[in-house]
Amino acid sequence: MDFLINLDGNILLWIQEYIRQDWMEGIWKWITMLGDSGWFWIALSILLMIPRQTRWIGITSLAALVIGALITNVTLKNLVARTRPYEVIDGLVLLIEKQKDYSFPSGHTCASFAAAGVYWRMMSKKYAVLLLILAALIACSRLYVGVHYPSDVLAGLAIGLFAAWSAWHLQKYVRTHREKGK
Repeated sequence: MDFLINLDGNILLWIQEYIRQDWMEGIWKWITMLGDSGWFWIALSILLMIPRQTRWIGITSLAALVIGALITNVTLKNLVARTRPYEVIDGLVLLIEKQKDYSFPSGHTCASFAAAGVYWRMMSKKYAVLLLILAALIACSRLYVGVHYPSDVLAGLAIGLFAAWSAWHLQKYVRTHREKGK
């Protein structure tokens, strides 16, 4: 376990040393802000609920966001209570404000992949691939700005995809049983 903890910290220090550039900081801060409280994904999901042809995509992605938040932000963050990396890794420079919650797992990553996972299953791939790339950028931004360990981000990704899968199956069940009831 110590090996994994050290690896997590060393990856963040490597990113700081070899990837961070002054000219990129604003870009990465903006990308990470898109994931704040899942606002971008919530707004997009609500917009998708307006047209009839994309309504179920919006409903399903909102359900995935709720499932992911319940697992990540309500349950696991408080159970695991992992300290943020900038509080324990000597020399790690934080690029944004200190976070108010625990580190494990990444809520930004979970929300991003919960919504993007639904979009991948339910919408045109030409749009879904762009949203999946955005989800990956948001996940990477959490490492770049120094607020998450790589294992936090990987766990957030896995939980987000699980939430997308769960919500997709839930909507299939509801739609099938609605059709039978007509």
